[in-house]
Amino acid sequence: MLVTADARDPVETATDLLVVPVAELTDQTLPARTAAIDRALRGRLSAVIDAGDFRGKRDQRLLLYPDGELRAKRVLLLGLGPEGDLDSEALRRAGGQLVAEAASRRAPKLTLAVPPLRRVRIPEAAQALTEGAVLGAYRFDAYKSSEDDGPGEVAALQLCIDRAANLRAARQAVKRGTILAESQNLARDLSNAPANALPPAALAREAQRIAREVGLRARVLGVPELRKRKLGAILAVGGGSANPPRLISLEHRPARKQTETICFVGKGITFDSGGISIKPAQGMDEMKHDMSGAAAVIGALRACALLKVPQHVVGVIGAAENMPSGSAYRPGDIVTSGLGKTIEVLNTDAEGRVVLADALHWARSEFTPRAMIDLATLTGACVVALGHWATGLFGNNERLVERVRKAGESTGERTWPLPLWEGHRQAVRSEVADVKNTGAGREAGSSTAAAFLQAFVGDTPWVHLDIAGTGWTGRAEGYQPRGATGVGVRLLLELLAEWKGARLD
Repeated sequence: MLVTADARDPVETATDLLVVPVAELTDQTLPARTAAIDRALRGRLSAVIDAGDFRGKRDQRLLLYPDGELRAKRVLLLGLGPEGDLDSEALRRAGGQLVAEAASRRAPKLTLAVPPLRRVRIPEAAQALTEGAVLGAYRFDAYKSSEDDGPGEVAALQLCIDRAANLRAARQAVKRGTILAESQNLARDLSNAPANALPPAALAREAQRIAREVGLRARVLGVPELRKRKLGAILAVGGGSANPPRLISLEHRPARKQTETICFVGKGITFDSGGISIKPAQGMDEMKHDMSGAAAVIGALRACALLKVPQHVVGVIGAAENMPSGSAYRPGDIVTSGLGKTIEVLNTDAEGRVVLADALHWARSEFTPRAMIDLATLTGACVVALGHWATGLFGNNERLVERVRKAGESTGERTWPLPLWEGHRQAVRSEVADVKNTGAGREAGSSTAAAFLQAFVGDTPWVHLDIAGTGWTGRAEGYQPRGATGVGVRLLLELLAEWKGARLD
């Protein structure tokens, strides 16, 4: 979908659907731009408001058909709710809603009169609306063989900006919002892809293709290289599958050479059967999403390149398929990680942390980063604790944890800090190896998993994001359709945008 911004008068704009967002009305006075549209419609907006049929309450809609008074075929009043509650996330939701409305009415050209708001500046509003619209227009239909009778496709969104606003800043915001949303949609595509189409080698090829398109440096380690570097943890997890594992890195090098390195590390289990500790059949199809962390890292690196972020950013992905077979690793096995630490395997379904052990170590030893952030669909315990409303947030550096939390608040990808205490670290110490891959049974499962990962990051400032509850969803809402969410892409880019002068000590 093409998104543009200009200072055209909505009254004079030819479009299939003109959307007029309206904050909740405390009286019957319309905002200036809405009042101008009302005058062109000969008072029809005022009439429905006077009748009490529209008050601008959140998600309230009213559709009108002009009788030649406007160049728009349809006019939709979209309620935003109380103006005091409006922020960027509310505008993202509105962007997703208006695209859904246009698609349901098969209106390919959509125009939005961007409202002036007290809490959100016009450029911020333009970016949020763009993100919501592009994310809301997403569909995963690559495997549909024929057109169905579903909604139409919205080809273009035109944002009509008030003439008094900074149009140049608004256009830059639209460009940024488009890149971020398209990068998140890429992450959704990768996560939604069926496991038979995207085993580790195919995921590596996709990463290389994207690297060529946007100018990233890509590197892929196959089994011989993994053995040479003694990355025994990822080799153990991938050993049961006919599709061998890969370690993937994507590198964004900015024009300025002397800059800090930040590593994003993603869990890339392209399918998780549970291995020998096999999962129940119900819901196992969703385990194609177990590489959502890897997908977010690839999407984030794409955005880094296109937005030309000033930091040296590296994405590292441990990709493997966890399957049961005669060559699969077993409960009771002890494997040696690239760091040299030994891991007692108590449950082969706790495989993501085992793969991340090597990925985190390799990122740290190869690139000596200033900070590392990993994303992983790691524990069902995090879903129990936070549901689908927030990502679990852990770390060894309070300043970095707070920066990530704030980035999540800004982007609507909320995180919630959870404890990582000495008791959790004690719980993953093994009697026969250095660490074990499960803690004290079901107690504090998310925290003990994070404690396991911490054993492989040393003193590097590090944050772990458990996206098990936010990586995909079974219900459509706002700008989020069913399936993969692509969570983490915009959060990571917001973290980089606010990184200047970051103090982590």
